[in-house]
Amino acid sequence: MVTKKNFISSALIYIFLMFIVIITLYPIIYMVSVSLSQDIYVLKNQISFFPKGFNTKMYQMVFSDKRIFTAYANTIIYVLSGTVLSLVITVSGAFALSKKRIIFSKFFSIMIIITMFFGGGMIPTFLTVKNLGILDSIWAVILPGAVSTWNLILMRSFFDEFPSEIEESGRLDGLNDIGILWYLVLPVSQAVLATIGLFYAVAQWNSFFSPFIYLKTPSKFPLQLILRELLSAGSSNIDANSISGDSIVVEESLKYATVVVSIVPIIAVYPFLQKYFVKGVMIGAVKG
Repeated sequence: MVTKKNFISSALIYIFLMFIVIITLYPIIYMVSVSLSQDIYVLKNQISFFPKGFNTKMYQMVFSDKRIFTAYANTIIYVLSGTVLSLVITVSGAFALSKKRIIFSKFFSIMIIITMFFGGGMIPTFLTVKNLGILDSIWAVILPGAVSTWNLILMRSFFDEFPSEIEESGRLDGLNDIGILWYLVLPVSQAVLATIGLFYAVAQWNSFFSPFIYLKTPSKFPLQLILRELLSAGSSNIDANSISGDSIVVEESLKYATVVVSIVPIIAVYPFLQKYFVKGVMIGAVKG
C-alpha cells in the first residue's frame, strides 16, 4: 500500500532526477539549436530549446571540406583498432594479475598502480615513440595510451570474483590458462568488456593531444584535428571578411556545429551498450 509519505518521497526523487536530466541534456539541445538557427536569432540571443529560422549553413560549411570524410575514416580506424588492442592487453594483464600464484604478482600490481601517479613526461614519451620508429603512424596514436591503469584494476577486480571452482573444473577438462580465459571467463564477461571498451573508445574518439604531437601527415589526421583546423580557418576567414557582430555569431554557431559533428557518432553507439554499461559500472562494488 502506497502511503502519503512514500508518495511524497517518490515524487521528490522523480523531480530531482528530472532536474538532473534537464541540466544534462540542455547544453546539447542548446548547441544543436544554435547551430541550426539563423544568424539574426543567434545575435539577439533568442535561442532556447528549439532552433529559429532553421538552416544547415554551419553544417554545410563543416562538411564542405573534403578532409572531414577522410578524418572520419581515420578516427573510426583509430577507435576500432585502439579499442581492440587496449582490451586485449587489459584483459590479458588483469587475468594474469588476478592469479595469486604468479610469482611477484603483488610487486607487478604495485608497479602498475604507481603509473597512475607518476609518468615519464611528454618529452621522454615523444623520444620513445620516435626511437621506436612509429612516429607519424597509427601505432603512435594507439600504443602510448593503450592501457589505462584504472581500467586494468577494474577488470582485475572482476576476475578476482570469478569462481575458482569453475576454473578447477576447466583444468580437469584439460584447459590451460588461455583456454580458461577464452572458453570460461570471457563468455560471462560481456558487461565488463562492454563497459571498459566504451571507456577506451570514447577516450580514443576524443583524443587530440597524441595525434597533434605524433602525426605530421594531414591525410592521417583524426576528426578532432581536422575540426580544430576547420574551426580556426573558419574563424580567421570570418574575422577578415565580416563585420564584428556577424563574426561573433557565425563563429559561435560554427563552434557548436563542429562540437555536434564530433559527438553525435559516439553518442549514437551508447544505447546499444547501455544494458552492459549499467551492469559494468557495479563491477567490484560487491564482493562475492
